[in-house]
Amino acid sequence: MEEVSFAVNDHFEDFIFDWNYKDYFLVGGYGSSKSYHVATKILLKLQQEKRKCLVVREVYDTIRDSCYSLFEDIVAAMGLEDEIKFKSSPMKILFPNGSQIIFKGLDKPAKLKSINGVSIVWLEECSECKYEAFKELRGRLRHLTDTNHIICSTNPVEKANWTYSHYFIDEENDNVVLNDDELYEKRVVITNNTYYHHSTCDDNYYLPKDYIEELEKMKTYDSDLYRVARLGRYGVNGTRVLPQFKTMPDEWVQDKVGGISSRWYRYGMDFGFETSYNALISMAIDDVNKDLYIFKQYYKNKMTDDKTAIEIADYKDKLITADCAEPKTIKYYQQQGFRMRKCKKFAGSRLQNTKKIKRFRNIYCSDACKDVVKELKNLTYATDAKGNIIYDEFNIDPHSFSAIWYGLDDYEVADLKRTYNSR
Repeated sequence: MEEVSFAVNDHFEDFIFDWNYKDYFLVGGYGSSKSYHVATKILLKLQQEKRKCLVVREVYDTIRDSCYSLFEDIVAAMGLEDEIKFKSSPMKILFPNGSQIIFKGLDKPAKLKSINGVSIVWLEECSECKYEAFKELRGRLRHLTDTNHIICSTNPVEKANWTYSHYFIDEENDNVVLNDDELYEKRVVITNNTYYHHSTCDDNYYLPKDYIEELEKMKTYDSDLYRVARLGRYGVNGTRVLPQFKTMPDEWVQDKVGGISSRWYRYGMDFGFETSYNALISMAIDDVNKDLYIFKQYYKNKMTDDKTAIEIADYKDKLITADCAEPKTIKYYQQQGFRMRKCKKFAGSRLQNTKKIKRFRNIYCSDACKDVVKELKNLTYATDAKGNIIYDEFNIDPHSFSAIWYGLDDYEVADLKRTYNSR
């Protein structure tokens, strides 16, 4: 094979030539050159060995101007245009030794069935893809003679994304694969047959100075984007709804709740079935310190009312405030002996209820209430097309938050701003 020259940033040199692991996960900020080096790694491998590589993005139409174009640029820089051929319809790259690169989009899942013989998969911008698609691709990666490899590259997003729970910390199932802070510190970590690689624009010697300066400016006007684009780190994208929300050990929360009179206990329930959930949340209010304790949850879907009534039978002596949009459901539970009443709803009540909960100084949630933690820990406001915050809409549909609203229907947290202004 004719020797070729190509530019490589030092931080990626080991990655390019390492093929000892099945999984490669690259996460980093804008302009760190991770995609360039993944493409270079694949080109070199397919020049050396006859292989078939599948390159995937969520939407097929985005591939031509991203991955496909990147391969074209690198091949041109290597001076191999006469040897490596590019086919545009369908997109395909052919090598003299019989290797080939094919391109698919997850928006056309039926076409993934034709990936026989693939031993390398590159999932570009993997955080945009669905977790089910990722698992499907891994399942199909089973070449009988060649080693199998899947390469995932992405900019970091919110920690609720599947890439974080799969490769780092899955809070819902109490599973820690790798602490992301360790990766940020060490830059390269190998564990669980996975090669982790973290990068920022500082690792790209070929970036113009003014590009880095623009990334630095983000720190003054968009801290979330700065964290993602400049630092290349996971976190909360957007403005958190409940910055005072804290997850605490169940034993600690139960001890605190035990010291609060039962007159300050509240129970709220939101109803759901197919894609939404029956969420019954137990709370205790520290009325002196204006702290809220969330100490127990019931959270299930695809449950008929009769089965749910059996499972929450120990709540029959509690006063439960439930979603008034379901009067027939409330009536059913009342007939089954539950002390259930409907909440009050009015125009703007979502916004007012959200403001009420935000006025608690601290919200302590038991770590046993996993679904509440999952929904509320990183809950952020939705934004409109111009990026303006919509204060009564969120990044997810938080059923536990609705149940909390209902449960606190008859309690008003003192508005410190209003109290101060009235003096």
